[in-house]
Amino acid sequence: MITLTRRVAALCVAATALTACATVQPARQPPRPAPSASPAAPATPTLAPGPAGLTPVFDHGPRGGERTVALTFDADMTADQGPRAAAGERFDHPELVAALRALKVPATVFMTGRWAEEYPDQARSIGRDPLFEVANHSYSHYAFTGDCYGLPAVAADRMRADVERAYAVFRKVGVPDPMPYFRFPGGCYDRRALKALVPAGVTAVQWDVVGGDAFAADADAVARQVLDGVRPGSVVVLHCTRSAAPATERAVRAIVPELRRQGYRFVKVSELIAAAGGRG
Repeated sequence: MITLTRRVAALCVAATALTACATVQPARQPPRPAPSASPAAPATPTLAPGPAGLTPVFDHGPRGGERTVALTFDADMTADQGPRAAAGERFDHPELVAALRALKVPATVFMTGRWAEEYPDQARSIGRDPLFEVANHSYSHYAFTGDCYGLPAVAADRMRADVERAYAVFRKVGVPDPMPYFRFPGGCYDRRALKALVPAGVTAVQWDVVGGDAFAADADAVARQVLDGVRPGSVVVLHCTRSAAPATERAVRAIVPELRRQGYRFVKVSELIAAAGGRG
């Protein structure tokens, strides 16, 4: 009895004049399926609007389950500090960013638009590094309430514009995908500020652990304060400004290995928000 394969081959020989008769392909090499479109990138997790439709506020992730912690760094520079930068004062902190990369620590950097304007190469480098995510810390670093550590205040009708101006700067300097997260300068906000930012579509991100690195010279004290405060799901606030937080890099080099020894995994804020039930 002639096998099916031999019958097909015989038919092909008999019909050599017909170009439609092709060489029989082995079963292990099926035709390739037509290419499909690449899957869409997952949406960035955000929180649903807060009470009365106000901008939602996030300060920590889930307390149970896996031990995760988010280190966040405020890249502060107010709109009126340009002359100080021109005189040589440094508001960036490349040594800190290098330490995070060497330690392979994911982090969220809350950047002011003015900082990104002053240090566009660094802003772009941070924004294009998958280890980090860039979020909004306002353009001017002016306060969104009337009394906030002596910062000048933004008028209520200019709050949204200040946030959107920062995003425009990020795009201009080449930060590809800034996050829809906003940190109030000084952490100061009220109902009026939460209402003013509703059209901006951001989630306000605060913290539950204060690093205490602002103007601190004792890195060990900063590290102890962070280590004493961290719990599962914590958001730690530190600074990425050499002039105002000179001890931060040394503190981070002590904080990271100790938290890892305790079983913590470092994540970006977006992962904590997703774990808290953030919507995509």
